[in-house]
Formats: sequence, structure tokens, C-alpha cells
Amino acid sequence: MLKENLGEYVTARKKELKAVIMAHYYQPAEIQEIADFVGDSLQLARQAAESSFEVIICCGVRFMAESAKILSPDKLVILPYPDAGCPMADMANASELRKKKEQYPDAVVISYVNTSAEVKAESDICCTSSNAIEVVRSIPDGKEIIFVPDKNLGQYIQAQTGRKMIMWGGYCPVHDRLTAEDISQQRSLHPQALIVVHPECRPEITEMADAVRSTAGLLEYVKGSQAREFILGTEAGFVHTLNKHCPDKQIYLAYNEFICPDMKFINLENLALSLENLETQIEVEPRVSLKARQALDRMLKIS
Repeated sequence: MLKENLGEYVTARKKELKAVIMAHYYQPAEIQEIADFVGDSLQLARQAAESSFEVIICCGVRFMAESAKILSPDKLVILPYPDAGCPMADMANASELRKKKEQYPDAVVISYVNTSAEVKAESDICCTSSNAIEVVRSIPDGKEIIFVPDKNLGQYIQAQTGRKMIMWGGYCPVHDRLTAEDISQQRSLHPQALIVVHPECRPEITEMADAVRSTAGLLEYVKGSQAREFILGTEAGFVHTLNKHCPDKQIYLAYNEFICPDMKFINLENLALSLENLETQIEVEPRVSLKARQALDRMLKIS
């Protein structure tokens, strides 16, 4: 199949299969452009839950495809590149979480959506960076909270809510790499630019920022701002989204290699192949899926 024909094939094949292509903001530009829906983790989860299509092609990483399958168990869910994972999600597992729950038997477990299906199944409620603060505020005062796995997001939530939580030790290696020195260097180069970052960044970064938001929140912030220049503290794929929606504004990455390798595995070639062969199909064990669905449903009820 010639590369110049791949887009045409994907469009035709998806119609034949009654499929929808959902892509995360961090995906390569060619994937964002051919997708039917582009969004952050919360938006993708909502789309999966409400999808009327028979096949969901998840252009993201494994935990996103698992969430889509959990929320749409009767749909065929395809992850075009099966090894697209998430290092942060790998920092938490169900057996270790069960041990932590034994230490704090009365605690409510909130798991970031960047976790495996098995970890979600051990959780009381999930959250995304879009609604994490609201999820924490929904827990009654006096209840202990175990927050898993992102310590940086957890510390940001604590700062915003004043609610102390029992933290897991996980982090996103891509966001955690951003330093205050990186920000200071960019600010010296672009003194008029606002600093906008994702809450997976370290606390010293979020404290320096003009805005701390999920990717969807950052998009709305940049669109609505009167500023013309922004220093962006999140994955490089999001620059395409911002340039597309805010062509009159200048975006500077906080550091040059702000790239998640796992988010770059999917391309037009393996997307076309996955549509042709219907691979790789994502399955979640029914017992795990049922329990994880409860945690995700509770998350989706909170805006």
C-alpha cells in the first residue's frame, strides 16, 4: 500500500467497519488530522462511553484502550501499536495497591486514569488531570485518601485543596524531566510569554506557571488568553493542536525534547494495517472490567 494512499484507505476502511478513530492530543500530527475525535484522557473516556460505533480505534497508549474497552465492553477496541504503554502506569500494580489498602483499610483509593485496568479495579474512583481536584473534593472530609500513582499531580491537588493524601511514588518521566532552569531559560528568551504547564510537572514548575491545566484545559486557556506567546510545559504533540486552534499565537516548548516515545508509536502505516487486520484487539478480564467500570463511572459523573 503506497504511503500517499494510506489516508484514503483509512477513511474508506473505517466507514466500512463503522469505526471511529479517537486520538490523544500527544499523537503525531498525521494521526490527529485523520482522527474523528482528538482529546485528553477524560474526553476520550467520555467518547468511548457514549460511542455508537461498532469499532473503536484508540490512537494513544494501552491504558486508554483498556479504558475504552471497559466503558464499551460490547465494542471492538483496537490499539494499532500493542506495545504503546505508559511508564507512569507501570509504576503501580494491583498487588502493591492491595498491600497499601491493608495499611489504610478505611482510606478511599483514587487512581489517576493513567493506570492499568487491574489498578482501576482496586480503586474506589478514578480521575484525570481535568477533574482530579473535583474528585478529591467529592471525598468526605476526614476520610483518608490514597492517591495513585502520580506524586506530582497529587502534590498539585494537595496545594489546591489543602487535602493531605497518602501518595504513591509514581511520576511521568517526560513531565518530571522539566526543571526550573528550563523554564527560566525560556522565560529569558521570551519575556512576554505566559508559562502554561501540565500538573504532571514537578511542584516547583507548577508554582512558576501562569496556568496549570490538563491538555484540554490548556487549549481553552490559550484560546481565551489575550497573550500572544506561551511557554508550554507538556508533550510536543500538543503544539500541533495549539497551532491548529490558535494560529495567531506563538508556542515555545519548555524544553526541546519534550516527547513521549510511546505516544509516537502509532503512524499511518500501522493504523492502516490495524484497520485491515483488526489488530491488536484489547480485552479486559470480565471480573476486572466490572470493578474498574465502577471506578470509571464514578469519575465520569464528576465534571
